[in-house]
Amino acid sequence: MQPETDTLSAAPVVADSQSGIKWRFPAIHPEGRKFGAIAIGITLLLWLVGWEPLAWLMAGVSIWVFAFFRDPVRATPQGTDLLVAPADGLITLIQTVLPPREIAGEDGIGTAPMVRVSMFMSVFDVHINRTPISGTIKQVVYISGKFINADLDKASEDNERQHIVVERADGLRIGFTQIAGLVARRIVPFVKPGAVVAAGQRIGLIRFGSRVDMYLPAGTVPRVVLGQRTVAGETVIAKLGEAEPIRGILQ
Repeated sequence: MQPETDTLSAAPVVADSQSGIKWRFPAIHPEGRKFGAIAIGITLLLWLVGWEPLAWLMAGVSIWVFAFFRDPVRATPQGTDLLVAPADGLITLIQTVLPPREIAGEDGIGTAPMVRVSMFMSVFDVHINRTPISGTIKQVVYISGKFINADLDKASEDNERQHIVVERADGLRIGFTQIAGLVARRIVPFVKPGAVVAAGQRIGLIRFGSRVDMYLPAGTVPRVVLGQRTVAGETVIAKLGEAEPIRGILQ
């Protein structure tokens, strides 16, 4: 039996083992309600002035806006050695790189090369991001930058981005980065340094279309492959200390 996380809070809601889990319609995050209301307002105005083709188009845009900001409940696997995905999306890059200079060093995630797993979020993916592990938020570092295609490797260094470092009780630190893309124009944080978070807890969102990079500690390799789709708070990206790589094929 897995704990079910409430849509708008971090408090776990444990489902009754006899009744099971029932599907429920995803909630809309408060950050998106104002955009949805604006889209509906424009749609109604277009209907009133008689511009029906544009009104139908805006009706579709309104539905998309609400869908973009959907905030579904996720079932997070429990395990102290598990690193769960911080984002929904497509794994487009798995590379060994140096950690970002903004969160490198003794106060960050170190200076040694580490594996970076990149998850690209299209405008159709859920854009609520979640923490890979339980612990304390040690750093939240915002960097202004460009808005090039987030699917490109250089987006990790050129684009607007926000680094987050989470530290477990035993001192292990995991870093991940929210990266803006071509359409994205704002990274919205939900947490500040010092906040205590549970694995899979919501920590922010990016609007609209972007990427999240996750940095794995030394001696740990991904349990995911290029081309695989991840689900934030559910997909296990890696298991700490597990160094046996896996292979995958596109089919």
